[in-house]
Amino acid sequence: MGYARPELLAEPDWLQQHLDDPGVRIIDCAVLEAYRRAHIPGAVHLPVHYYIKEAGPPGADHGTFVMPPAEFEALMGRLGVSNDTLVVTYDDNNALVAARLWWVLNYYGHTNVKVLNGGWHRWLTEGRPITFHATRPKSASFTARPNPDLIADAEYLKARIGDPGCQILDARTDAEWDGTNDRGNRRVGRVPGAKHLEWVRFVETADTRRFLPAEAIERLLAEAGFARGRATITYCQGGIRAAHAAFAMTLVGYDDIRVYDGSMRDWANRDDTPLTLE
Repeated sequence: MGYARPELLAEPDWLQQHLDDPGVRIIDCAVLEAYRRAHIPGAVHLPVHYYIKEAGPPGADHGTFVMPPAEFEALMGRLGVSNDTLVVTYDDNNALVAARLWWVLNYYGHTNVKVLNGGWHRWLTEGRPITFHATRPKSASFTARPNPDLIADAEYLKARIGDPGCQILDARTDAEWDGTNDRGNRRVGRVPGAKHLEWVRFVETADTRRFLPAEAIERLLAEAGFARGRATITYCQGGIRAAHAAFAMTLVGYDDIRVYDGSMRDWANRDDTPLTLE
């Protein structure tokens, strides 16, 4: 597929050969009902809301919604993930929350993580083994080592508006971008200077739901006005679609990408952040 970093993806053939590998932990990121119905053998369950902390007052926590380090360490330990574990994430929604977990693990210093290319849809379409039996792993020890170079807050983003060396990607829907869907925010609009590229466009629409080939992703990014050699900040409503966009850009070789974790849930509910609809 021509990716600059193909190691970020796990292909189904490879994963099926490693279902019993004790050094691999598969994490199903779908909702609990979906996991209980069926999942990949050996997969443990971790929906996205388990590791997003409750939002405080806008600006109180600098717009970061990642679970604090000590809590994340305990969570990974319960799932049997150590610092030596190879983690493979997947979901049933175009890798949306699987990519979010990829980003959170990377943020906490665990780079040994892959996203299953095509996720549950491809696994099921290809007739691979499934089970409804829950996996109960042995506990492990995990140490979080936050990497501040992967995250942005409101102050960081404000300081880079208008910076020619920085590009801002808005991964939301058209309706959020043009202000017709406010998502419950006090204000609508987008960050001045941001360019729009909805996250779901990085994934094919066929049943296999793989990431597009590198050439197609590169073309989407170029057509939206993005270029290599610039720092990138991605945002959405709450940092999940922004993480997916960061994954796709990293996959094709972009560097220096930060996710504004608070995104519009933080930005659009403050009084000190600019918004535009022009």
